[in-house]
Amino acid sequence: MFVSTRSGGAAIAVALLLGAGAAGAADKVTFATNWKAEAEHGGYYQAIADGTYAKYGLEVTIRPGGPQSNERALLPTGRIEFLMGGNMTQAFSAVKEGIPTLVVAAIFQKEPQIFMTHPGVGLDKWEDLKKATLLVGKGGFNSFYQWMMAEHGFTEAQVKPYTFNAAPFLADKRLAQQGYVTAEPFVIEKEGGFKPNIFLLADYGYDTYSTTLETRQDLVEKNPSLVQRFVDATIIGWYNYLYGNNKPANELIKKDNPEMTDDQIAFSIVKLKEYGIVDSGDTLTMGIGAMSDARNKSFFDKMVRAKLADSSVDYKKAFTLQFVNKRVGIELRKP
Repeated sequence: MFVSTRSGGAAIAVALLLGAGAAGAADKVTFATNWKAEAEHGGYYQAIADGTYAKYGLEVTIRPGGPQSNERALLPTGRIEFLMGGNMTQAFSAVKEGIPTLVVAAIFQKEPQIFMTHPGVGLDKWEDLKKATLLVGKGGFNSFYQWMMAEHGFTEAQVKPYTFNAAPFLADKRLAQQGYVTAEPFVIEKEGGFKPNIFLLADYGYDTYSTTLETRQDLVEKNPSLVQRFVDATIIGWYNYLYGNNKPANELIKKDNPEMTDDQIAFSIVKLKEYGIVDSGDTLTMGIGAMSDARNKSFFDKMVRAKLADSSVDYKKAFTLQFVNKRVGIELRKP
């Protein structure tokens, strides 16, 4: 994940073996995230902090990512067992490239990608963005912005480079800036003293799953019990993080990422709930982590139209529903 103030971090390992004795030695698992520790990783840290992973017979090492790291390369080589993916475009690409990985759960039901605008200057609706100058990073331009052009008629001429610095946006009310709903708006509220308009791409048809759980195909085939236990414990961790006492998890997050603040964590949790990033839609009946073939097919077709996916790819090889949609932990949801 993906905010201007984030930086890389060294891997940490937190092992809690409570409850594993009856089943013998816990299975050691390394899970690599795609950014430095933050609230958007809260469920994993929660499952460590409250002993859920240990209860499921797992000794989990969390390996945080960062801007100069490439955790994705560690999965097919067997150096890690599980990876926090981005969204499904990466999974489709893996199929095309013959990389033997699978998405086994979708922790975020909505991609947190947004655009922000200043309120009250005529940029208050999605369609208004077509008359704005959009600050978009190189990665964004080569991904979601291609979809915006293909599906909604945005143009390349509107784009100026986003350098992950809020100053240009704060100085010019005619600009719209990309960001993450859990991150950049916090910076704007803190530094600019106002609440920006937020346009969550997921609300306008960018229907990818995000912050996916990925593993190797051989692990699915040879040790499905391990995969199921990690998925189930992670799901429970997320319910407890969102609806229970998340203070111990947040302390672990701050220990791993000393730059993280209580205010930023609190803001992120509020936005995760407000926008239904983790728990909405299918998760209300099937549980956190839910996926469907229809949803993946819808997004795949959009990526083909945006020329971000090859129509010859068998999108179904990118994921499996074997480990999700089982209502695990759903009783832990609270109003």
